[in-house]
Amino acid sequence: MRGLNLSQARILIVRPVLQALGLWSMAAENLLLGTLMAESSGVWLQQVGGGPALGLWQMEPTTHDDCWNNWLCAPGRSRQATALRQMIGYLSPSAALMVWNLKYAAGMARIRYQRVSAPLPAADDAAALCAYWKAHYNTAGGAGAVNDTHIALFQAAIAA
Repeated sequence: MRGLNLSQARILIVRPVLQALGLWSMAAENLLLGTLMAESSGVWLQQVGGGPALGLWQMEPTTHDDCWNNWLCAPGRSRQATALRQMIGYLSPSAALMVWNLKYAAGMARIRYQRVSAPLPAADDAAALCAYWKAHYNTAGGAGAVNDTHIALFQAAIAA
């Protein structure tokens, strides 16, 4: 199955979002592209099998809401909250927006990672980026794994 062109996703979605949030780095860019591939193959807008996860980054509505309620509304986060609100215009923040608003979905994925205290791995280390995704995004209970298949997805993201 084919999905998004990763080079276009990098240039047209991920990089501008990270810059708008003030959170750009090559490591963050590669992490978000790898996460997109690991979570949805750049294809699925709703979790396969009927789960609650939404958007190319497959974020669950409860995680989305928690990011807003317990992170973005905190003091010192106004720049990021404002940037995300600009991505959705007059609409209220909602997990459902991540299905069709790719920039908003990418932004919310980066916010999820921002809440992690561990530093981002090196931008060119596919295995470390994959392990970071598994530990901090997919989590221990998630279906993903740090294996050759997933590491290859992060390597493809780095190469895009």
